[in-house]
Amino acid sequence: MLDSLLSALEDWIRGMLTEYISANLTFMFIDVNEKTGSIANMVGKTPQSWNSGIFSMVRQLSQTVMVPIAGMIIAFVLCYELISMLTERNNMHEIDTWMFYKWIFKSFIAVYLVTHTFDITMAVFDIGHHAVSVAAKVIGKDTAIDVLGVVESFNTAMATMSIGELLSLSLETMIVSLGMKIISVLVTVVLYGRMIEIYLYTSVAPIPFATFTNREWGQIGNNYARGLLALGFQGFFIMVLVGIYCVLVNSMTVSPDVHSSLFSIGAYTVVLCFALFKTGSISKSIFNAH
Repeated sequence: MLDSLLSALEDWIRGMLTEYISANLTFMFIDVNEKTGSIANMVGKTPQSWNSGIFSMVRQLSQTVMVPIAGMIIAFVLCYELISMLTERNNMHEIDTWMFYKWIFKSFIAVYLVTHTFDITMAVFDIGHHAVSVAAKVIGKDTAIDVLGVVESFNTAMATMSIGELLSLSLETMIVSLGMKIISVLVTVVLYGRMIEIYLYTSVAPIPFATFTNREWGQIGNNYARGLLALGFQGFFIMVLVGIYCVLVNSMTVSPDVHSSLFSIGAYTVVLCFALFKTGSISKSIFNAH
């Protein structure tokens, strides 16, 4: 009688722990799928659609504060350009008419760039948005984690475990699940930080655009343009990382040592978070932006 009671109690504890672990794993992987989907959704947004209020404020600041400053910079750069052209020709002894036409054309280009700065910068992010949208379709289709399959593999492995091992595994799933939630917050910080950086970049866009037409000062504008491209395509690199992460988790085989498998998932998530923090520097390195 006592043996049957102890056996029933053991089965009850085992069942309770198994259900708890399975619930932890299910919520963990569902959260991962939702997070990867939200990353695709957030990264795929343009500055206009991410927050229309901030976008409107940044646009107004750019047009009312930065454009007048850019106008003064254009005047200085064009004067410097004209003086340089005249002095380069044997101290004005070899002046050709085409030089003035060239200077007028540069002036037109400079004014056009500054007056259309916001449209040009948004076009860069539209290109990045297109790349992210196409990548999201591939990643969302092929790399969603099979929650039921992974949890079933864990359940099979747990069937032969003792109560002590189940207690240890339940504690581990709780720790890994908490860690993944913390990492989820850090991922959100990365995504929000990128969008804030985009708004900061676009708010001062007229000033570097005003320097494009001069050979020496144009380095400011060239570096700014490379920085814009880096920000635009950072979203694409984030999507690639999410895809790699999902493929790694999906291809993971739950071994008899489920503790190792569980912490492997946690390690993949830590690597994903670390790599997301590096996407900005990687993108700038590729586009040679300082």
